[in-house]
Amino acid sequence: MRIFNTLRSTRGLVATWEAVIRLGAMTPTAAKRAEILVFWSKHGLSATLDAFPVKRRTLFAWRKTLRENHGRLQALQPKSRAPQSKRKRIWDGRILEEMKRLRKAHPNLGKDKLHPLLQEFCQGQNLQCPGVCTVGRLIRDLGGLRTAPQKISHFGKLKRVDREKVLRKPKDFKAEYPGHCVALDTVEEFRDGMRRYVVTAMDLFGRVSFALGTFSHASLAAKEFFALFQEVFPFQVSFVLTDNGSEWKKDFAAELARLAVVHYHTYPRCPKMNSHIERFNRTIQEEFLNWHKHLLFLDLKGFNAELFRYLLWYNTKRVHHAFRNKLSPVQFLLSLDPQTLPEECRRGWAGTSTCF
Repeated sequence: MRIFNTLRSTRGLVATWEAVIRLGAMTPTAAKRAEILVFWSKHGLSATLDAFPVKRRTLFAWRKTLRENHGRLQALQPKSRAPQSKRKRIWDGRILEEMKRLRKAHPNLGKDKLHPLLQEFCQGQNLQCPGVCTVGRLIRDLGGLRTAPQKISHFGKLKRVDREKVLRKPKDFKAEYPGHCVALDTVEEFRDGMRRYVVTAMDLFGRVSFALGTFSHASLAAKEFFALFQEVFPFQVSFVLTDNGSEWKKDFAAELARLAVVHYHTYPRCPKMNSHIERFNRTIQEEFLNWHKHLLFLDLKGFNAELFRYLLWYNTKRVHHAFRNKLSPVQFLLSLDPQTLPEECRRGWAGTSTCF
């Protein structure tokens, strides 16, 4: 496929575009060096040495580098200062083989748990035992020594297990406006051989929460729940935070991609990364679910009707600890000045009081 440019016949377009790309890729250090060279050519050597903390030989080295690269400014970017020959960890081969054996006998054993076993082996062999941190580095040098159990398909063949890379929530992320980030989770209940689920959601900025009881734990149910949440919540959602459960894959992930919503995941076995929704799960468990659990298994429609009445009270009347127990989530949102919010958050602002 050929791409035609309307400015194709413009003289010097390609050279100008390449110069723009080079300037955009320059680091601040390279730009500063180019500025110093321009000052040198305009005001002379003595004035440059007085104005900038550089040495005479450094200026000549920069000018030589620029001349050898035909004036390309990106040549002034700092080179890597890493040594060409780096030090290598050299340990007795018996220690490395014992580490491999221990990791194979006890899959994915951490460095802290591996060190006492390795120390016992080294004492028996009269060898110097590496420290805990060194054991971790040796594991990394050996390729990680990480193994995963084999899975067999229904055809009797081994299935290749590839861990999917997902986007994790940044450590410094903080919700700054309504809809900036919405956290979701699932509460599972088991009784008399039956399973029921309560899917929960919370806006991390305004603490507006929503929940729904369901029969299914599939991604299609999560997609439908998110659609209901968007109908109730009057702001556009920018980020979604979930754990790594299967209900947040497939249909749910495809729906987020269609809506251009960024999907953040927590790290495995790290619920504190999604602490707000975990605390809401406990609240809804202690204040509502424990008292209406029979409806969840006998009459799901009646359970959701009672749940919506509770959520209406929770969002409009019940004060929240995040607001010093003085405001409910909706009262907090109504207390905000619309002019201080991003433009995408002001849409539907006038109807906020009627949405719950």
